Amino acid sequence: MLGRVKLSVVLITCNEEANIRPTLESVRPLVADGVGEIIVLDSGSTDRTREIAESLGATVFLEPWKGYAAQKNSAIEKAAGDWVLSLDADESLEPALVEEITAALRSSPEAHAFWIPRKNYFLGRWIRHGGFWPDPKLRLFRRGSGRFEERPVHETLKVQGATARLHQALIHRSYPTLTEYLEHMRRYADLGAELIRDKPRWWLWLNRWLNPPLTFLYNYFLRLGFLDGKEGLLLHRNHARYVGWKYAKALELTTRRSET
Repeated sequence: MLGRVKLSVVLITCNEEANIRPTLESVRPLVADGVGEIIVLDSGSTDRTREIAESLGATVFLEPWKGYAAQKNSAIEKAAGDWVLSLDADESLEPALVEEITAALRSSPEAHAFWIPRKNYFLGRWIRHGGFWPDPKLRLFRRGSGRFEERPVHETLKVQGATARLHQALIHRSYPTLTEYLEHMRRYADLGAELIRDKPRWWLWLNRWLNPPLTFLYNYFLRLGFLDGKEGLLLHRNHARYVGWKYAKALELTTRRSET
């Protein structure tokens, strides 16, 4: 489909049995006829993740978990394509995005990377407000021109060279249940606390109490999150809780450090 342009689709996994099939099925047209490859770097799944990935044509590698950025960079290093498309296991491509990527790479673009808008689904609803759309992600890039910034959480891709934008969307099938969302946010709060643990205690205390309500007011009202109905309310209320957890955990870390 892509002629002489070879594309590597890369993703990291751990117990993604519920997500991996629609993700890989959505990208198979991009790598058909031997012009591309799918690389899956797994970190010890105990479910059928690897079995499903291999059945859909992916090359699966197994490595211990090193952190989000390090794991994604390791997956990128295994890619052989001229271009790399980095996905999360719960993301998939709209058919129109497959066509747009195909056309973009056939045109020998001058850009070294492409921003792709992302549709975030929460409890089955596409969240269109509150900063969740168009939610551009830098995911498609020339091999060798991009790496993920090393940080515990919210890792971002850094590229060398010009970027351009695609218009069709990634689908983010995030958090089908509220329980899964809260568990995910608790893990992110632990990781986010590591990023701010060295801030002054007064700054952490101030943000512990001021940041959560301000985050809710900004996203739910000023950014029109209320237009997403009850799902928008649940999302932004609990996102504000996550912000509070993050600062509380950072304060806990600073207290433990002062006691040792």
